[in-house]
Amino acid sequence: MKFIHVTDPHLVPAGQRLFDLDPVARLDACVADINAHHGDADLCVITGDLADRGEAAAYGDFRRCLDRLELPWHLLVGNHDARGTFRRAFPETAVDRDGFVQSVVETAVGDFLLLDTVAEGTHAGAYCPVRAAWLRARLEERRDRDVYLFMHHPPFDLHIPCLDDIGILDKGPIEGAVAGFSHIRHLFFGHAHRPIAGSWRGIPFTTMRGTNHGVPFDLTTRGQVPKSHEPPAYAVAWIDDDRVVVHFHDYLDRTTLVPDGEGFRYLDS
Repeated sequence: MKFIHVTDPHLVPAGQRLFDLDPVARLDACVADINAHHGDADLCVITGDLADRGEAAAYGDFRRCLDRLELPWHLLVGNHDARGTFRRAFPETAVDRDGFVQSVVETAVGDFLLLDTVAEGTHAGAYCPVRAAWLRARLEERRDRDVYLFMHHPPFDLHIPCLDDIGILDKGPIEGAVAGFSHIRHLFFGHAHRPIAGSWRGIPFTTMRGTNHGVPFDLTTRGQVPKSHEPPAYAVAWIDDDRVVVHFHDYLDRTTLVPDGEGFRYLDS
């Protein structure tokens, strides 16, 4: 199976700029690149911070961008999203019985569990006991199937202070929810705006830059999150029986390649 992971578009209404960038244009370019090169993918998951200020107009522009995407898509919410406004803009998005934007997407290679880590009124994340109980129940039901987790906030510190300060602050419930399960093959998350990979409690994980701005590799700043104009990215993931392979693609990068006998050329030429 092949699928696309996109994160942190941070849309503002069309015509506005964010950190001197145009989030709508950059998401449009992302969608166009996916359509041009990865139309064979099964689906796309977008892991939150869809809109920068949770505005209805931004969600309207977000839907117009997604209408051009030639793959089925599934959405998560992040700390910049307004859960109520999001649900009105995307009423077809599944929620659990407690109103959290959590659901299961069944695929040929296993089940994707889409989690809601939003804590209203703060940029820090939360995964409360109610949500953790939902997750543990879904994991219990699927002991005979591979499972992949998708969330906005990482459930652990990244050693980048400005991000750790707004991560999931009470990690106990989610740590308890995943304890004892060996069928979780990979964790995909957003929020960090940086390419990061590793493992957590034996679960491999990946994240990458968003489609608008990045966060620099800053190991000292606290109290604010610095922003950068590093190239935006999305991930292309392949899932096979014996491996999960994730590539990060800087889709607006125009670095020239070495000569191939016909002069310099670009990757997409």
